[in-house]
Order: sequence, then C-alpha cells, then structure tokens
Amino acid sequence: MPDLETLELLVAVADTGSIGRAAAQQQITQPAASARLRTLERKLALQLLDRSRRGSRLTAAGLVVTDWARGVLDQAHVLAEALAALQAQQRGELRLAASLTLAEQLLPGWLVSLRQVSPATHVGLRVTNSHQVIEALRHGEADLGFIEGPFVPRDLRSLAVGRDRLAVVTAPDHPWARRGTPVSGAELAETPLLLREPGSGTRETLERALRPWVGPSVPALELGATGPLRSAAAQGAAPAVLSLLAVADDLAAGRLVEVPVAQEVALTRVLRAVWRADTELPTTARLLLDVARRGSRGR
Repeated sequence: MPDLETLELLVAVADTGSIGRAAAQQQITQPAASARLRTLERKLALQLLDRSRRGSRLTAAGLVVTDWARGVLDQAHVLAEALAALQAQQRGELRLAASLTLAEQLLPGWLVSLRQVSPATHVGLRVTNSHQVIEALRHGEADLGFIEGPFVPRDLRSLAVGRDRLAVVTAPDHPWARRGTPVSGAELAETPLLLREPGSGTRETLERALRPWVGPSVPALELGATGPLRSAAAQGAAPAVLSLLAVADDLAAGRLVEVPVAQEVALTRVLRAVWRADTELPTTARLLLDVARRGSRGR
C-alpha cells in the first residue's frame, strides 16, 4: 500500500498542476517528489503521469487513482477528526460537516471571522458530499452542516448562506468553446460529461435541471472531487459541470472556458446551513451562522 505522504503528494500534483508546485506545497525538493511518484508508479504498475518538456499531466489512470487517494486521505482525516471529537466532548468543540464546494470556497473565510469573535473556539471539520453531511447530522456526528443540494429533509432545519451557479466548462480548444449559440437542455442531457459523484449537491442540482430531458447521460468520468475533474476538462477530455466558485480561478487564468447554456436549464442553487430540528444549536454554531449570514449579504 502507498504511504499517506505519497498519496498527499499525488493529490497535490492534481490540485496544483505541477510536480514542482506540489513539492513546494509538501515542503520537499522536486527531485525527491519525482522519485517518490516514480516509485508509486512502479508499485502500482500504472502510469499516473504523462511527462514532457512542457510539464506533467495526470493520465486517465492517474485521475482515477487520485480520486481513490482522496478517499483514503478523507478516511484518514475522519479518523483524526473522530479522535479529536472525543476530546471535543470535554472542551465544547464545534463539530462541522460541509460539502466540498462550501468547505473549499467559503468556510475558510467564515472560520477566520469566527476566530476573531470567539478565539477560544475549537473547530472540527468533516469535508464530504451533501448527502453524507445530512447523515452525519442525523447520527449526531456533527453539530452544524453546510450543503449545496436542492432539497432539505424535513427532519432538518436550514438557513440560506449564499447562492451559487453551476458552470459548463471546457478546454479552450474544445469545439464547445467556439460555438456561437448556447447549449440546449437536450444537448447537455445527451452529452457524456465530467461529473461529481451521486450524492453531491452539484450532481443533484444538475440531475434536477436536466430532468425534463431525461438526463444527464452516462458520465464520461465520475469522481468525488472537483480537482481531477477540472484537470480532465482542461485537458480536453469532455465538458465538465462544476460550481462556478470552484472554477473561477481556472476561468480567470484561461485554463477553462465557460460555455453558455440556454436559460431553460436552471443551474443556480442555494447554499444552506443545516442542523437537526430536534436539537438546540450550540452558542458557537449560532455565532458561525451570524458570520455566514453577514458574508452572504456582502456578496
């Protein structure tokens, strides 16, 4: 089995798009990072990277292994969080569960603001998809959750903390990047796309939007994280449907191009805080909701 540090390095390559940047992120030298990745490829008997003078890109196998690696690392983090939660029972720690988009794009700023008003608060964060956030709340594993799905179960209370829109994105040289008319609902529904996994808020929003056209089609690739999907889209594998918040930097840098979609396809969504209806929120959770509400009004 690969060690966790090597898996973290592989994920860093996927997220940063460069072995050099990934090495700097992991605080090792680039030669050491390259050697570690080659050793991983030999262990797995798989080519994970295409290496050229222009840099290194994940292969199709590399994208899949990276997604699996994220799952392994997530479980390692769950173990660490579970241990911390046992300690938190004695310290009054705030236990959060959040979908990927919210955890990556919005929660960091909210937690910085929370620390300013409540510096003694200890926060444990579990990052997963919207379905698992709901399950964590139901099983008492989190005090407060953040989801991006279109539905809130009746046994949970909710509060809107923002809005987001799904974007159809492609590589700059993809045919869709040069089309003169928006993509119709029928066309989007019948096209194999790069998609998040079932249970994610992004996937549920797209499925609801394409329901009139009995879509989406069988995915070209289906993964549990946005990073490898962004990489695959930038390499021209297929169009991807992802949160605009998650692809904003790629669009600004020109790595991806947003494709116009017909107005008949409803890709906007509400981002929500959720908690169990039969429990009272801790004071620190109410403070975080106040921070999120102020942030929502500021956008």
